[in-house]
Amino acid sequence: MVYSVTTADGRQVSWRDGKRIWWSLSVVYPLMPLLGLWAHHATGHPIALGLPLVISYGLMPLLDALIGEDHNNPPEDVVPLLEADRYYRWLTWATVPLHFVALIACAWWVGTHDLPWWALLLLAYVAGTDAGLGLNTAHELGHKHNAVEQWLARLALAVPAYGHFTVEHGRGHHRWVATPEDHASARMGESIYRFALRELPGGIRRAWALEGARLRMAGHSRWSWHNTMLQSYAVTLVLQGGLVAAFGWRMLPFLAVHNLVAWWQLTSANYVEHYGLKRRREPSGAYEPPQPHHSWNTNHLVTNLATFHLQRHSDHHAHPSRRYQCLRHFPDLPQLPSGYFGMFPLAYVPPLWFRVMDPRLMALPQVQGDLARVNVDPAARARLEARWGRAAS
Repeated sequence: MVYSVTTADGRQVSWRDGKRIWWSLSVVYPLMPLLGLWAHHATGHPIALGLPLVISYGLMPLLDALIGEDHNNPPEDVVPLLEADRYYRWLTWATVPLHFVALIACAWWVGTHDLPWWALLLLAYVAGTDAGLGLNTAHELGHKHNAVEQWLARLALAVPAYGHFTVEHGRGHHRWVATPEDHASARMGESIYRFALRELPGGIRRAWALEGARLRMAGHSRWSWHNTMLQSYAVTLVLQGGLVAAFGWRMLPFLAVHNLVAWWQLTSANYVEHYGLKRRREPSGAYEPPQPHHSWNTNHLVTNLATFHLQRHSDHHAHPSRRYQCLRHFPDLPQLPSGYFGMFPLAYVPPLWFRVMDPRLMALPQVQGDLARVNVDPAARARLEARWGRAAS
């Protein structure tokens, strides 16, 4: 499909989205756990249930490396037409029920097959990574200002029992991103494991505080049905409670691992997206507005197609309501060396992560080797000063 527009000065601007059909990868990817079920059925070996993990953390980074990056941007003149094309939002809408399908199918497999304990946990991990993709779907939908997409976001969040995310992310993280005050922005020298202990409880506390304040201003109790978090949690109760009722006690460890892994997936994304980056304080004491260089970006084509352009995170934080198909590449941004499916395993080995990412961080134009321009973990400050020198005044 070609988008054409005549500008105010009489120019004719035309553009075609070469990725239009390929965006369907973001829709079918949540069905990846079904491939593991098929592999188990075909081979009889429970280890085959882990095939989706091999694809996600083996094949996808390899394809990113082989196919490379996509720096193509839609012209700003055609962006209104591109934003208005309902095809793109229908893809996100269609993805929501598929996350339910994936969880229910995996739960049914656990409930109807005699799996060893380790295979149950393996399938729970696979299903949890898929529900982590559901949090990404909810992320895209939750930034849109209409009732349909807000409700779809709550439904997607219900699958891994993470109903507070839209409140915390939109009204908390986006306000405080890339500052020491934000528990969802990783600090230099902070391992992902220390970060998780700060980020996970901090997100829940901040979401309840923000939603409670909104409801008080509207004259409602935080325990009323007007609480959008409780709406999502109610769906979780019906969904996961129904699975326990249908398939018995085996669902308890399965769902516990599933939920924790999905939360861990989101924590992994938060960790790599803003590691060490810090917004400058203005003379007034307020932080400068979020800019593209306050997020780590990656244009690796394959994983961007599988995650609704989540990895063009720099433009997203500068323009949160911009739809995924319109997110842009900018030159001279903080760039990750791989897509998220390659960066997550790297983050799980902190010495390797620090070796790869700390030099990249310190070499950024906005940092120029000055620790004062970095969001530093206080517990790691002495070590970092010994390595990089004391912060300039």
